[in-house]
Amino acid sequence: MTSQNRTTKIPQKVMRYLPLKPRLQRLYMSTHTATDMRWHKEKRVDDDVMRHPADGKAWKEFDQTFPEFAANPRNVRLGLATDGFNPYGVLNQHHSTWPIFAFPYNLPPWKCMKKEYMMMTVLITEDPGRSIDVYLRPLVDELNDLWTNGVRTYDKSTRRMFTLRAAVMWTVNDFPAYAMVSGWSTKGYMACPVCKEDVTSGWHAGKVCYLGHRRWLPWDHECGKKIKSSTGTQSVASDLENGPVMRSWNS
Repeated sequence: MTSQNRTTKIPQKVMRYLPLKPRLQRLYMSTHTATDMRWHKEKRVDDDVMRHPADGKAWKEFDQTFPEFAANPRNVRLGLATDGFNPYGVLNQHHSTWPIFAFPYNLPPWKCMKKEYMMMTVLITEDPGRSIDVYLRPLVDELNDLWTNGVRTYDKSTRRMFTLRAAVMWTVNDFPAYAMVSGWSTKGYMACPVCKEDVTSGWHAGKVCYLGHRRWLPWDHECGKKIKSSTGTQSVASDLENGPVMRSWNS
C-alpha cells in the first residue's frame, strides 16, 4: 500500500509457451515426413560438398562424441533461432515481439527451412533483455528431458514405436541477440565471442575500438610486413602467431 492507501500496479510480462514434444511426434505421423527425417543418414550423398548441415564438421564430430544418439537417425537435430521485431512497423517504436523458433535439421535441405517445419516454441511480448533465460526456462527443461529421457513416438513409416530424443546443434541469432542468449557481452573491450580475452581493443575518440585485423592476412601480405601497425608496435600477426585464436583458425 502507498501512503495514500492505494495499491500500486505490478507490471507483468506475458510469455506464451508452445510445447515442442507433440510437434516432434507429429513429424512421424506421416509416412513421407517420417522417411524424410532419416534423409541425413540414408539418402545424403557424402562427397565433401557442403549442401546440408550434416555435411559439416560439427555434425560429424557430434556423431563421434555421442554415438548412442547418432545410432538412431530418427533422433532430431534442432536449431534454435530468436530475434525481436516490431509487428506494428513505425506506428509503435516502443513495442517489440520476440519469437523463438526450432528447426528440425534431419529433413533434406529443400524442406528443413520451409515455414511448414518452423516450430514456434516461445513468444515473448516485450524485449526480454537480460531476463531471456527466465523465458527460456520451460524450453530448456523440455529439451533436457528430450535429451535425457526422450518421448515414446509412433513411426508411421515403420509402424513401430520408438523413443524419440532431440539435441540442439546450433543457435541462430544476430549479434545483439547472441549476447542475450549466450550471456557473453558483445560490447566493450572483449566483445568478440571467438577471441574473448585475446581481443586487441583500446579506447579512442570516446569509444572502444578494435584493432589487430592484420592477423587474418596471409603471412606474405604487404600490409603484414610493415614495421609499425596502427597500434605503433610490431606486426600484430607475429605477436598472436602462437595464440589460441590463430591455432583454432589454422586447424
